[in-house]
Amino acid sequence: MASSIQKNAPQRYVDSYYSRSISDNSSFPALEQDISASVCIIGGGMAGVATAHGLVDRGVRPVLLEANRIGFGASGRNGGFVSPGYSANINSIIAKVGKDCTRELLTLTRDAMDIIKRRIGNHKDRLCGGTEGLLNVSWFNQPGQVQRNLDLMNDLMGVEYEYWSREKIRNLYLTDRYYDGYMKPDGFQLHSLNYTRLSARQTEKGGAGIYESSAALKIQHSGNGWKVSSQNGSVTADNIVVCCSGYIGNLVPRLSRSTLSVATYILMTEPLGNRLQTAIRGPYGVSDNRFSSNYYRTLEDGRLFWGGRVSMFNPVGNRLKNIMMKDLLHVYPQLRGIKADVAWGGLMGYATHKMPQIGQLEPGFWYCQGFGGSGMTTTIAGGEVVSAAIANNEEQYQLFSPFGLNYAGKPFGPAIAQSAYWLFQLQDKLKAWRLNR
Repeated sequence: MASSIQKNAPQRYVDSYYSRSISDNSSFPALEQDISASVCIIGGGMAGVATAHGLVDRGVRPVLLEANRIGFGASGRNGGFVSPGYSANINSIIAKVGKDCTRELLTLTRDAMDIIKRRIGNHKDRLCGGTEGLLNVSWFNQPGQVQRNLDLMNDLMGVEYEYWSREKIRNLYLTDRYYDGYMKPDGFQLHSLNYTRLSARQTEKGGAGIYESSAALKIQHSGNGWKVSSQNGSVTADNIVVCCSGYIGNLVPRLSRSTLSVATYILMTEPLGNRLQTAIRGPYGVSDNRFSSNYYRTLEDGRLFWGGRVSMFNPVGNRLKNIMMKDLLHVYPQLRGIKADVAWGGLMGYATHKMPQIGQLEPGFWYCQGFGGSGMTTTIAGGEVVSAAIANNEEQYQLFSPFGLNYAGKPFGPAIAQSAYWLFQLQDKLKAWRLNR
C-alpha cells in the first residue's frame, strides 16, 4: 500500500526480511515538471502498480505518483501468501450479493493468480519461496465444519482444495493448538517487495511514467479532467485512480472516512537449525481460522517468519519482538529460548465490510483501496478491473459496488477497530474454551 501524503524526501524501506533481501534497490525519478497523461495513479503500492500494469497491458501509458518508494507500505512488508479469496468470508459475501455474484468475485482472484505467475516469468527464484501449497488450519474442534466450508469453497471457486485430518496436520506441525484443516495446493509464497518493484519496472518499460518522492498534495478539476499537484510538478489527466488505502491521510476526505488504517506485524527469528524440527516439519505456509490469526512460513536458512495481529497501536523494537514471540510460543512452546532477529509492522486499509472498495466518486475519478486482509490476488484483481474499465469500458468493477464506501467512524475509527479487535480476540478464546475442552 502506498503513502500519498509524505512531503519530504522518501524514507528508507523499513528494516525487514524484505528490505534485507531486496534484489534491486535502484530508485525511480521524482516528478519535477508539469506533464499530461491519460491516467494518473496516486499510490505506488501493489494496487497502484497493478492498475498501472493493467493499463500498459491494454495499450495505455499512465503516470504513477508515489510519495516514498515503490512498495514502501504494507505491499512491501506483508505475509507474502498468494491464494484466491477475500478477507470477508464466503458466507457473508453470499448473504450480500448471492452465489452467482460471489462466484464471479472469486473468479477474479483466481484469474489474478495466473496474472501474478505470468508477471513473475523467469524471476521465480528470487520471488517465490518455499514449497507450493498453503495450509489453513482450524483452531477449533468442530467436527464436520471445515469439510462443509471446504465443499462450498470448492464449488464456488472451481478448485479442489484438500481436506486434512487433525492427525495429518500434527504429523508436520507439532502443536496441540490445531485440529483439522485444508490445503490450497495452488497457493504459494511471494517476496512481495521484489514482486511489486519488478511489476513497476515492467510497467515502466511498457511506457508508464513511475515517480517516487512525489506525494500527491492536491487534486482539482482541470477542464474535463483532473490536475494532481506534487511538490515540484503536476500531472493533468483525463482519469485519476487513488490507490492509497491505509496511507491516504486527508487527501480525499470521502475515501479517508471510509478507510480504517490498522497495523499488522511480522517477526523473523534467528536461524533455528535442528530446533525447527521439534516444532515444524512441513514446508508449507500456514494460517489459522481465528479472527486474530497467525500466519507463518519457514525460510531457506531455517528462520521462522511469523505474522499476525491487527491493531491501532504501533509497537516497535524489542517490545514488538516480545509481543510476537509470545504469540509464537503460545503455539510452539517447545521453541522457548529462541531469539527474534527483527520485527516490523505495516499499515493496511480496511473497510468495515472487509471487502475491497472499487469504483468512481464521479466520472473519471476512480478509487481502488481497502485490500487489508484480503491478500495479493485480490489487490491484483482490483487493478485489473479498474484498468479494464478505463481502457476498454468493461464493467466488472461494478461487482464491488454493493459493498460501497461505508463510514469507518473517523476520527474514532481506529479506537473502534481496536475495541472490536479485542472483542473478536475474546470471542476466539471463548469459542476455543467451549469447543476444545
